Amino acid sequence: MKPKTAKFLLNLIGWKGIGPAVREPKCILLGAPHTSVWDFVISYLFYASVGGHAKVMIKKDFFKWPLKPVLLRLGGIPVEHGRNAGASLIKQMIEYFEQHETFHLAIAPEGTRKPVKKWKTGFHKIAKATGVPVYLGYFDWGTKTVSAGERFEITDDVMYDMKRIRQWYRDKGVVGKYPEKFTTGDDLD
Repeated sequence: MKPKTAKFLLNLIGWKGIGPAVREPKCILLGAPHTSVWDFVISYLFYASVGGHAKVMIKKDFFKWPLKPVLLRLGGIPVEHGRNAGASLIKQMIEYFEQHETFHLAIAPEGTRKPVKKWKTGFHKIAKATGVPVYLGYFDWGTKTVSAGERFEITDDVMYDMKRIRQWYRDKGVVGKYPEKFTTGDDLD
């Protein structure tokens, strides 16, 4: 989608994009709070409006006619999903980063639109293995603003980093489309 068209559509539905696309050729873009399928639409329109193109992992099951060509065009990457898919999924994303000169991967750290107490750490493993930066993107339904966010420096301590990331989102005060479905794991700290 052309940037002007995406920006028009984003504005038409009452949203405002904050900041540019990530300038680095490779990165991981976190997206929170993820409480609705509309989060994908909002973030897609935003990133396209600023000239960016991010990929997103989607259950392989959805890549059937008539959705397959649409999902591929929107940046969907078909992946196995389920209890035992974690390690192979991480390996697949590491390979994507190694095989592409430019690759922006958007990931919802919650891993689902349902409320969760524990966020997924796969993005951290991918970032450590590939050396790509992580950005704390957000789509805030309270203010109707969306952004690629700011760069976050990860360490070797995944639990420490997860606490810092959750705190960043708490401090930001972002609101999901369904606020009751978003938790930053406050009870874990």
